[in-house]
Amino acid sequence: MAFQHPKDTPSVSSYGVLTTSNGNPVETNQTSTTAGPSGPILIQDFHLIDKLAHFDRERIPERVVHAKGSGAHGIFEVTNDISHLTCAKFLSHVGKKTPIFTRFSTVGGELGSADTARDPRGFAVKFYTEEGNWDMVGNNTPVFFIRDPVKFPDFIHTQKRNPRTHLPDSDMFWDFLSLSPESIHQVTILFSDRGTPNGYRHMNGYSGHTLTLVAADGSFKYVKWHFKTDQKIKNFYAEEATKLAGTDPNHATRDLFNSIEKGDYPSWSVYIQVVEPEQANKLGFDLFDVTKVLSHKDFPLIPVGKMTLNRNPENYFAETEQSAFSPSNMVPGIAPTPDRMLQGRLFSYPDTHRHRLGPNFAQIPINSPLNGANNHQRDGFMSINGNGGRRPNYEPNSFGGPYQTNNIGTSTYPQNMTVSGNIGASPYVLSDIDFVQAANLYNIFNEGEKNRLASNIADGLTGAQTFIQKRQLAIFYRVDKDYGRRVEAELKKRGSNI
Repeated sequence: MAFQHPKDTPSVSSYGVLTTSNGNPVETNQTSTTAGPSGPILIQDFHLIDKLAHFDRERIPERVVHAKGSGAHGIFEVTNDISHLTCAKFLSHVGKKTPIFTRFSTVGGELGSADTARDPRGFAVKFYTEEGNWDMVGNNTPVFFIRDPVKFPDFIHTQKRNPRTHLPDSDMFWDFLSLSPESIHQVTILFSDRGTPNGYRHMNGYSGHTLTLVAADGSFKYVKWHFKTDQKIKNFYAEEATKLAGTDPNHATRDLFNSIEKGDYPSWSVYIQVVEPEQANKLGFDLFDVTKVLSHKDFPLIPVGKMTLNRNPENYFAETEQSAFSPSNMVPGIAPTPDRMLQGRLFSYPDTHRHRLGPNFAQIPINSPLNGANNHQRDGFMSINGNGGRRPNYEPNSFGGPYQTNNIGTSTYPQNMTVSGNIGASPYVLSDIDFVQAANLYNIFNEGEKNRLASNIADGLTGAQTFIQKRQLAIFYRVDKDYGRRVEAELKKRGSNI
């Protein structure tokens, strides 16, 4: 007898006959084929084997970082003309609209972690332009903890679980930070109120890295991108964030989905800061150091456009989980810079996508460019675009196929941008400038914000051994004596014997 839905079940539209993976109609999805009523299951039951075998393989590797996130579709519209700065076609004129897909995420947490954890938030936007995809892969903070990619695996290891206990470890976390003083600017942001944003709609996004805008004649400017929330910044205090981690750990995911579903579309105003090439060496710090910000007074925000999210994914796995963002996805008119962390990410991001999703991850619909890809790449797992058909898979050839544009030295590579130097491992030299911007940030906080910052730091730092507490405390004192005194007082309240 066929399975019957209970009579009180709401009626739904039919999606047609259930089939196996090879398209055969399924006679019953409730009972396996057996040898008699109490006999063993037969291996000839293809539907059972088909169903179980796929189920066994449903999970793909979790992202090493940014594992838990939420995505949404939307539109980017140019509101101010910057076509004199870049030949990127999606920025060619006011009113130009480009479809986008955005993914927000926590950084260090696992798939089951809480949305309200004290953690930076990923802020990635995929622009589906007519010249391919541009991925703006940033965070909700304008700086980062480190400035050399060789330190990145070690840093992320300290955000994960202790290899012996399999537990989060305050010693690991603060040991690394106290031995990496360049992290102090990001640490100050992370342990401020902005370390626990009230959902994804109420936080800003930043490129962090300095990028390059290239004009049609090859001239270029350095830029930083800013996405300012139109919903206004809102944050949780530590107590609220901790409570929500237990009562609604999916708060940010739920908030974003529900707001879009009911038509309350979140939006961000998009700006850039522009630096002339000749200004780059006159800033007093390295423009390409991702632990630094540019003064808004000296480099005011220039409006560019509006980003609006107006459609939820139809299927989380197909779109959000399989989305693959990379800083290396650029379009003519946008180019990289010598930023060390950016250079490392140009390799690391697509490499992890190849591991997680396979070598043809760009063929997955959510990652595919508007006009498709046209190249000589063939074969590999999950080649789903016809694999190039009968066309040759090499070049040069005498039988047609994709050809290069020969537009070398203009839109893709800025003219007159030179780099030189002796090959070697050149370390950053720690100096007072590495503490100045953290001090500037600390001193714009009001009394309540300073007190909460010190309390939030002490809540985490008190779990580390005393010698690590002392080393980290010395960094706070070097930023600002008042900063150090407040943290020290909070540590002592918690029983520290520093």
